[in-house]
Amino acid sequence: MKKITAAAAALILIFTLSFGVYSAGTDKELKFSDGKFKILVLSDTQDDHHPAPDMLNLVKKSIEETNPDLIVFTGDLVEDSRIGDIGTDDEPLREGVAVNTAKGLDKEKTAANVKAASKAVLDIFEASGVPFAVVQGNNDYKVDFSNDEWLSLYSQYKGSLAFDESDDSEGRIDYHLEIKGSDGKAKFNLWIMDTGRHGLNDDQVDWYKKKSSEITENNSGEPVPAIVFQHIQADDIGNLFMECSPFDDGARAKGLKFYRLDPERAAGYNFFAYQPCEPTYEFRAWKEQGDVVGAYFGHQHIEGFTGVYDGIEMGFNYGAEFAKTGPYGYRLITLDESNPSVYENEMFTYEGSVKMGDARFEKQVDTPYKDLGEMKYILGIGNFVWSMITVIISLFN
Repeated sequence: MKKITAAAAALILIFTLSFGVYSAGTDKELKFSDGKFKILVLSDTQDDHHPAPDMLNLVKKSIEETNPDLIVFTGDLVEDSRIGDIGTDDEPLREGVAVNTAKGLDKEKTAANVKAASKAVLDIFEASGVPFAVVQGNNDYKVDFSNDEWLSLYSQYKGSLAFDESDDSEGRIDYHLEIKGSDGKAKFNLWIMDTGRHGLNDDQVDWYKKKSSEITENNSGEPVPAIVFQHIQADDIGNLFMECSPFDDGARAKGLKFYRLDPERAAGYNFFAYQPCEPTYEFRAWKEQGDVVGAYFGHQHIEGFTGVYDGIEMGFNYGAEFAKTGPYGYRLITLDESNPSVYENEMFTYEGSVKMGDARFEKQVDTPYKDLGEMKYILGIGNFVWSMITVIISLFN
């Protein structure tokens, strides 16, 4: 835990006693019900104080349709600033909470916008009565809103499980949540990791290893199965891919090379190319500790695939920012108390719109690559062209 002064601790205690601020990990217990535990995974609402009706509908409707035991939000609650947003809300041509002036960022007005944008989403979580865990995203770091301010904001919600448990040098918000079985013992763990702007640092991985070892020791030397949730993906996601020809179905360009999902390891919707790599420090730690069975990431918005590498399932969660192109959607993980290491994992995409009155979810069916016939040669040429464009762009970055 981060160190605080005695005076600050006293103020926090007074505030807690006076206003009943919710404290994660003290009066909220996660446990299996009738042998099952459902986790709704949402990500990248990445909106502002003019929230898109479809984003709000996606969040609300996903909770109503799944009736989860827990909501995990994998980062980017707010958008900092960018041009865009045509026809998605009541403020066209602009998206973001940041208020920039000739003198720089107006922190007071930006903070007010951050709180309004966050409230739009968190109020839906709270109204559902479902406890929720929040992962910090890179855009959440771009609005001059400190992690202490984020934690203070989350603490206003009784359903929030967010707190800071790690002691990394950068003050990231990392914590774990345990799900208890009918016998009152921990049956499953969730690792909530803060990837900051660019990814985890070694301090965070070291904290995970230490805490995981403690949990294993307290469980008679047996690792407690766990899932990792973080915003920015571990590079190991690239090990779900294979190098291929630009004419292969599913080929994606990265520089002068081409990759596609390895059909023996993964399936789902894929847009960008990711390169196979040597296992990262984080992945090696998962294997060393022996508890992690799955890891899921946000950040990329339009990626919706899942696969298994070296015994660990990894995947991307769809985003919900309607100022950017879709797909949009959610992931539903259903744990089974009798065998928590093997769980059901489904993805659903948001179709239609509030405006047209046909908003709905459809279950994603992951199928092998389709035979595109002669079309693959046209797409292959397109891949070559796109590859050259990306190489040229990289020369000027």
